[in-house]
Amino acid sequence: MSLHHSIDPRRWNLDSELRLLGLGGPPMTRREAIRLGLLGTAGLLCSNSLVSRAGAATQVAPSAAVTPRAKSVIQIWLWGGPCHLDTFDPKPDAGYDYCGAFKTPIATNVPGLQIGELLPLLAKEADKFSLIRSMTHGINGHETASYAVQTGRASGGREVFPGMGAVVSLFKGYDSGYKGLLPPYIVLTELQGRFSEAGFLGGRYKPFATGGDPGQGRFVVEGVVAQGISDERQRARRELLHQLNTFERAAKNGDPRLVALGECERDAYEMILGDAGKVFDLSHENNDLRERYGRNTFGQACLMARRLVERGVPYITINYKGWDTHKTHFPIMRRKLPELDKGLATLLADLAERGLLNSTIVWTGGEFGRTPKVMWEAPWDGGRGHWGKAFSTLVAGGGFKGGQVIGKTDARGEEVAEHPVQPVELIGSMYELLGIAGDAKLPHPEGTDVRVLPAATERATRSGSPLAAIMATPEVA
Repeated sequence: MSLHHSIDPRRWNLDSELRLLGLGGPPMTRREAIRLGLLGTAGLLCSNSLVSRAGAATQVAPSAAVTPRAKSVIQIWLWGGPCHLDTFDPKPDAGYDYCGAFKTPIATNVPGLQIGELLPLLAKEADKFSLIRSMTHGINGHETASYAVQTGRASGGREVFPGMGAVVSLFKGYDSGYKGLLPPYIVLTELQGRFSEAGFLGGRYKPFATGGDPGQGRFVVEGVVAQGISDERQRARRELLHQLNTFERAAKNGDPRLVALGECERDAYEMILGDAGKVFDLSHENNDLRERYGRNTFGQACLMARRLVERGVPYITINYKGWDTHKTHFPIMRRKLPELDKGLATLLADLAERGLLNSTIVWTGGEFGRTPKVMWEAPWDGGRGHWGKAFSTLVAGGGFKGGQVIGKTDARGEEVAEHPVQPVELIGSMYELLGIAGDAKLPHPEGTDVRVLPAATERATRSGSPLAAIMATPEVA
């Protein structure tokens, strides 16, 4: 959509224009811009850049002297909560009431390490990842557990804290020298809606959700790729709109506000028609590689995430639905686990082959685990409920070692038996690898002194990360 075509003159005035540019008042929010009809989605992708040109961007205080080892994060969110017994913490001796049909874990390429039997490709890549088998928070509600795992904070207070993606967008995005046209925080393909990802940081740090389905013949990204409209037709529309825009041709005085608007439009069209937007066109990838990832939504989202990392995007989330298996758990797992196996194993191998794994954290897990004991009775028919007492997370790359396991659960996977790890400890370790200091200040709308990590966690990380055993030293990262 053209910037000039979308302005509604009945609602537009000089104050609106000044606010968009950050002059003469607070900068216009994205929500206000949409309400005015000012920007199409492609234009919104560069609105942060436009505000920065006007000098209105938040100035983030440099993080303390923490040497970054990771440049990007790919968060694979197993939406609904995967079962640890069926994936990364098998318990073959617990019996049928706990293992069900999955009673034969498989060996990996790391001696002594076994994982679930439906993950044979991941088993061949185990030297690239570490497993945390002792994640815990004790929360069994989707919303509150998701909030805890993604923010590292307990829910229920007056503050809504930002998730990790928003914090990374703050410290690694536009406010910190990020120059890409692609947004610094991208979600493939839809938001969860469990909580506000940006929290009190506000709309500027919300993720861009692509919409669409990368597994389809054409990945229709919201505002960038229009279904049924060719690039040639887009170019013709732009030319016609410029011909009709007599106001722009008449304004020859170089008004900086119009210059900034023109630059934003050019950036928007670069997203639609230029090289920046081509990152979403998976037809440029080798067909054999696409098959290795899996010709499904999740597999192609993993491939898409690798392409975004290559473009320097700091934070990518893949929201992979379907893990809330209260009923008929095992038939669902026979479909889901092979998809996960193929997509994630190929992602790790592909990143490593391209020299990107050392600088990219891959974080895989959900909001909690699932009940170790299977609910065979009706109406569940072999389902698993929510289980926040113990669950597993996979981490790889960006300074995390491969082939390691930290923590342990009891014989049935019901309780953490060794080295409990709270979500804030994992998040703090990832911040450390990204070079984000735990005591760095977050900009709060009321001026409240809020730090990246709670004070107690920051003290713990300074005396040695709780996950130091699976983190490489800087010399070998």
